[in-house]
Amino acid sequence: MSRYEPNIGGAIDILIDIMTANGFTLTRQPYDHNYRGLVEALIDLKDGFPTFAPERVGFDATTFEAVADGDALYMRSSDGKVGKAQADGTLDEAVVVGFADDAAAIDATVKVLVAGLLDYPSAIDPGDVYFLSTTAGEISTTAPSTAGQYVTRVGEGATTSNFSIQLEPPILLS
Repeated sequence: MSRYEPNIGGAIDILIDIMTANGFTLTRQPYDHNYRGLVEALIDLKDGFPTFAPERVGFDATTFEAVADGDALYMRSSDGKVGKAQADGTLDEAVVVGFADDAAAIDATVKVLVAGLLDYPSAIDPGDVYFLSTTAGEISTTAPSTAGQYVTRVGEGATTSNFSIQLEPPILLS
């Protein structure tokens, strides 16, 4: 059986290309073209992954009312326009499709964030779970508790200024 030496130098070059293309810090460079160098390059690759910024996923929509930055939004089924969601309205109004990424006037375009981190305009508590409020567009750490209202979990505080969007369907209280 033939025994082939692995091309460690080539593998290290590929790792360097990947890390450089993704803006990773190469703290252990220069890497020796041996197993120790390969391990050091792999450690730098592993250390670089947490530096990725969370993706922000959203879409553009037209508003049917003025919305503020960070407002929880629902989409009207009649015309596809968005406005402020609320927990004590109709089922449609309790289905949060996302959050306004900026303020927008009536009939203006707003980016609706549906996943990722939202730079929330007021202080929030890291680790706390947030629900749609009975006040239009707002969120709260206190879930609605009155019959006829909807409990809609919308996310969690990531930091004091970043909100992790985690949308769930509403539950009607009876």
